[in-house]
Amino acid sequence: MAVNTDAIGKRFAPATYAVGREKIREYARAVGETNPLYLDVEAARAEGYDDVVAPPMFAVVYSLPAVWPALFDEEVGIDFGRMVHGGQEFEWGPVVVAGDEITTTATLKDVSERRGNGFFVFESVSVNTRGETVCTALWSNIVRAV
Repeated sequence: MAVNTDAIGKRFAPATYAVGREKIREYARAVGETNPLYLDVEAARAEGYDDVVAPPMFAVVYSLPAVWPALFDEEVGIDFGRMVHGGQEFEWGPVVVAGDEITTTATLKDVSERRGNGFFVFESVSVNTRGETVCTALWSNIVRAV
């Protein structure tokens, strides 16, 4: 597989996600979270938050709308049918709560080839309306050789 490194550094259109209370609760229940901060408005407010708090990995929910189009960008050239998840790394900032609007921008950080396999690394940076970076993530994807 010959990878195209020309797209390294390409920044994709930002995506804004309005964080909803019920989406946080649904996510928390789906992943087995029982922390009242994720489920109970009064418990969250008692701890000083405006509303229920999003579990840390909820970052995937608000980041994915920006990352997803990058995976299918023709200039990047990923063969989605051969792609497997390589890994993710997250660095969190201030917590995200229901009512926040998060804008995420994705950038293609690196493309390389090893043993015929393509390695594609994207970075996403998610910022709330107060200008705080709530999450920076690296998304690694491997495209298996033919």
